[in-house]
Amino acid sequence: MTSRYETSPREFERMNTTEMRAEFLVSSLFKENQVLLTHTHYDRMVTGGVMPIGKAVELGNPEDLKANFFLERRELGIINIGGSGTIVADGETYELEKLGCVYLGKGTQSVSFSSDSAGSPAKFFLLSTPAHKEYPNTLYTKEQALPVTLGDSETSNCRTIYKYIHNDGIMSCQLVMGLTVLQTGSVWNTMPPHTHDRRSEIYCYFDVPENQGVMHFMGKPDETRHLWVQNEQAIISPPWSIHAGSGTANYSFIWAMAGENKDFTDMDHVNLNFLR
Repeated sequence: MTSRYETSPREFERMNTTEMRAEFLVSSLFKENQVLLTHTHYDRMVTGGVMPIGKAVELGNPEDLKANFFLERRELGIINIGGSGTIVADGETYELEKLGCVYLGKGTQSVSFSSDSAGSPAKFFLLSTPAHKEYPNTLYTKEQALPVTLGDSETSNCRTIYKYIHNDGIMSCQLVMGLTVLQTGSVWNTMPPHTHDRRSEIYCYFDVPENQGVMHFMGKPDETRHLWVQNEQAIISPPWSIHAGSGTANYSFIWAMAGENKDFTDMDHVNLNFLR
């Protein structure tokens, strides 16, 4: 597990592209039979991925957490963006198709991941946050998430939103998690953009077509920057930063948050005329 520290808006204004990518881009999420984790000091989130091939892969216990097991003081959200797979948590089995979600609560001691097919492995995206209370381990399919289609083709942002872990879905301490699928011909996400000082966020871009990319916009509304993001890479978004993107083709992305509240609509919207 690697660590990332917080960056102030003043520091951000003076960063070059290489420095920004080192601070905010998680460029590698999936390697065969490894659990790759990045710990960020923004709301003490831990993000990463698991791609098991041919065997089950155990969720380890990084020494930096100073815990008896990974979820001793944490909760964990998992979304599968690959082939079908299985999660076993404290002896309970959860079968996960693509875009399915599993929540594992504080106190879950053993977790393992496996793929149904080595030729089409599961790719489990992970987001973990500190937890003060135990909530039950829960599986949600994409159909249970009651998908909602928003936006318009005229503004190139027709998209379907799947909400998994939130106040009206899977219960958690502070974790909020879901994903958005853009329809063919649509490329913009979260536009007009917003900030929310009460929460930090991580975007994981996936299903970005080969040789295509997404331009992710971040920074304070009056001092924005951009980073080019490829398929299956993630961006750490500070509370003071906007988070929006536009792709060279349609794509999907996971949004995962942690902080003071779980109100999905808690956003400070920014008028496009005020962006700089």
